[in-house]
Amino acid sequence: MEATPHTGTIVAGAAFVLAFVFGAVAQRTHFCTLGAISDWVNIGDRSRMRMWLLAIAVAMLAANAMHVAGIVDLTKSIYVTPNFTWFAHVVGGALFGVGMTLGSGCGSKTLLRIGTGNLKSVVVFVFLGISAYMTLRGLFGQWRVEWLQPVAVNFERWSIARQDLPTLLAGGATPSGALVLGCALTLAAAILAFVFCAPDFRRNSEGIVGGVVVGLVVAAGWYVTSHLGYRENPDTLEMTFYATNSRAAESFSFVAPVAYSLELLMMWTDKSIRVTFGIAAVAGMIAGAATVALATGGFRWESFNSAADMRNHMLGGVLMGFGGVTAMGCTIGQGLSGLSTLALGSFVTFAAIIAGSVATMKYQYWRMMRED
Repeated sequence: MEATPHTGTIVAGAAFVLAFVFGAVAQRTHFCTLGAISDWVNIGDRSRMRMWLLAIAVAMLAANAMHVAGIVDLTKSIYVTPNFTWFAHVVGGALFGVGMTLGSGCGSKTLLRIGTGNLKSVVVFVFLGISAYMTLRGLFGQWRVEWLQPVAVNFERWSIARQDLPTLLAGGATPSGALVLGCALTLAAAILAFVFCAPDFRRNSEGIVGGVVVGLVVAAGWYVTSHLGYRENPDTLEMTFYATNSRAAESFSFVAPVAYSLELLMMWTDKSIRVTFGIAAVAGMIAGAATVALATGGFRWESFNSAADMRNHMLGGVLMGFGGVTAMGCTIGQGLSGLSTLALGSFVTFAAIIAGSVATMKYQYWRMMRED
């Protein structure tokens, strides 16, 4: 089907609406990936971790069901390329985990907190965006390309076209729909068994709603970019992904889109820069959180209480920007969207982010006890 002059607008508009729902639900249900890790490590509460895992399972099932049905094509995402840059996933993921702990939240939480009046998160947003842009196209990008990305395993050497689990299990052959669904169902079933094994969570309607809605929103993101936005370009007669910065199928991620949002604001009169899926999603998250915060009386101005607090948040933003771009995603970009494609790199990044965050929490606790 041929694109129309409004295809890009439709993609961006749908992204805003979906992100608005994401932001509103996350704010209302306290969906937070850093909070999930912190609750588990510090007080042994796994409720928010179960909510995050529930979202992963739902996104996996919905995205792969659409893929097998031919509605979307997950093989055209950036996550499943045959070049498995494992070192970049490990280093970038770990640094992102450190950064989100210092910055009091990941990229998505930063946007949610901006919507509730948190000025500290505005500072994180700026430093994250600048650092991410430097990692995409600037000084940090040179380090990423020269030092981290070359350490990789290219599966094409073994005639394996992608790094998603079904393709790897098929030995390089195109995996059947049954294999794709089998992988998604097996992983999702294992996750859901853990999620619902706790009686407390089975009674936690807010957590269940939060996990299900966030997972469905991520799956819907694939539908928007890989179905509504995948059209024949009337100028080149080639199939094109409209309104995506990666020029590939995308779902939600909140590191590179923050950088592109800053670029748009700084170069507003440059007509070559358009509002994309990611940029619209950034705005939608803030708007959704702000709407709920204002409606429930949760909006309040909050700032730094010390120079050390400001320093940590600035450093956290820098580490998240570098780490998120290097690892090709954040706790949402890799920890939800990437995992829904069953990409090997997404599992590595997910583990590295958690490891980096846990190590930072343990170090902070050690320092606190030492000072006391």
